[in-house]
Amino acid sequence: MNIVYFDLETQKSADEVGGWGNKQLMRVSFGVTYSSTSKTFKGFEEEDVPALIAELKSADLVVGYNIIGFDYPVLSYYSALDFSTLPSFDLMADLKKRTGLRLKLDNVAGATLHTGKSAHGLTALKWFREGKFAKIALYCKEDVRITRNLHLFGCKNQFIYYHDKKNQLKKVAVDW
Repeated sequence: MNIVYFDLETQKSADEVGGWGNKQLMRVSFGVTYSSTSKTFKGFEEEDVPALIAELKSADLVVGYNIIGFDYPVLSYYSALDFSTLPSFDLMADLKKRTGLRLKLDNVAGATLHTGKSAHGLTALKWFREGKFAKIALYCKEDVRITRNLHLFGCKNQFIYYHDKKNQLKKVAVDW
């Protein structure tokens, strides 16, 4: 089974495109996938988005963090594909159902894997404006690696950890 882990960064913020309802206007600055069969990361610049979408379509399962609520709407700018038809598993959406909280990847990764994100989306926007594309690529790749490791941890252990609003460590059962 080919599981493709996926994340992307954008060129524009929600404020720059008139709000979160216009995610498709944010445009891709860089995307990264990791294939469980080839065991390789692939990077995609904006002009490579058709190849990125082809890779997602070829996956037996696409796994990401907030891909349904964010990444797929951003990609909809480039394709008429109904991304809801892709076999997808959104870790954030699953955790929201289980906890009632919209947990950040940094929170869950820190609590479960004892590692944090290397930067944040707003930093990636700054790097895009500054032409620091290699930094965006490394940041996006790291987010994919963290997402993959979090998913694999949950599959193996049937739970993950997170910090609640009072910064208390909590354990939640998962059936990934």
